Amino acid sequence: MGSENVVAALAELAEAGSENVDRRRRGRTPTTLPAPYAVVLDQYATALGRADVTAQTRRTYLSKVRVYLAWLADSDVDGDPLNDTAAAAWAARDYKAHLHGVLKRAPTTVNAALAAVSDLALRRGLGTLTGDQVARLDLPARRAPRALQRCDDIRLQRAAEAAPVRDRALFATMRLAGARIGEAVSLDVDDLPTTQRRRRLRIRGKGRKTRSVPVHGELAAALEAWTATRRTWPGAVDNPAVFLNRSGGRLSLRAADEAIGAIAAAGLADVVTPHVLRHQFGTDLIRAGVDVVTVAELLGHASLDSTRIYTLPTEDDLDAAIAKLTIDR
Repeated sequence: MGSENVVAALAELAEAGSENVDRRRRGRTPTTLPAPYAVVLDQYATALGRADVTAQTRRTYLSKVRVYLAWLADSDVDGDPLNDTAAAAWAARDYKAHLHGVLKRAPTTVNAALAAVSDLALRRGLGTLTGDQVARLDLPARRAPRALQRCDDIRLQRAAEAAPVRDRALFATMRLAGARIGEAVSLDVDDLPTTQRRRRLRIRGKGRKTRSVPVHGELAAALEAWTATRRTWPGAVDNPAVFLNRSGGRLSLRAADEAIGAIAAAGLADVVTPHVLRHQFGTDLIRAGVDVVTVAELLGHASLDSTRIYTLPTEDDLDAAIAKLTIDR
C-alpha cells in the first residue's frame, strides 16, 4: 500500500475513533489535502506510529492534525508554520481564533485541537509552543468525569472475567486500584503485595510520586492468577515487569489499550477507555461516602481540586433529576 493510501486509511480511522467526532459521521471520506500537506500528514502519522501512545490518542491527534492542515492550506498565514517555531505559534493563535470565534466550537474542542497542533510542532522539531497563542480556553462549568451506569459496569466486569488471565489482571488494576494505564504497565513484580495481612500495591505515578493502594480481594485474586501464569511466559525470570507481552517484554501502552478495548468490545467500546476505569474507581468511592482527602490519596492527586470533580453531577445525574419532575395533568 502506498504512503498516500496508508495516510488516508489512518486518517479515516482517526475520524472514526475520535471521541469528539459526531458518531453519525463515521466512515465519511477524509478531506483531501494538497500534496505538500499530505506529505506532512504522512510524516506525522509515521512519527505517531513509532510513539508508545494509546490507539485512541493516535486516532484523535491524527484526525485533528488533518483538519488543521486542511485549514492551513486554505489560510493566508505569515511565514512557514510547519518549519519555523515563531510562525507555528502565530498560526496556532489564528487557528484558535478561527475555531472559537468563527466556527463557534466549544472550549473543550478548541483545547483538544490546540493540543494536537502543539504535538505536531513538537514532532517536527519546532519545540513546545507556549504563550497566548496556544493558551487553553477557560472551560464552562465542569461535570463529573465520565463513568458508567451500573448496568454497563456490571456488564463490563463480566466481560473482564471471560478475558485472558493477563488482561483480566490489567483490567482489575485500573478498575479496582484506580491506576492510570501508564502506571499499570509500569508496575514491577516487587510492586505487588508481599504480605497477606496488609496487602498493598505500590504505584509509581505522575511527578515520580509513589502511592500505596490497598488491594481489593478481586484484584488480589486476578493478580495471583496472572502471576501464576506469568511464570510460564518468556521473560518471566529476566524482566521485572508485571505485565509482559508474548515476546517477554514489558506490555506497551498501545497493547494495554487494545487489551482493554477487547474487553469492552461487547457493546461498550464507544464509552469505555482505560481512563474511564480510573474515573469509575473515583466515582464509586465518592458515592460510597469516602471522604475527598482519602480518595485523592488513593488516586494520587496532588491537588484536592482534581478529586472534587468526582463530587460534581454527571450528565446522567442531570437527566435523572429532570425525570423526577411531576406534571399534574
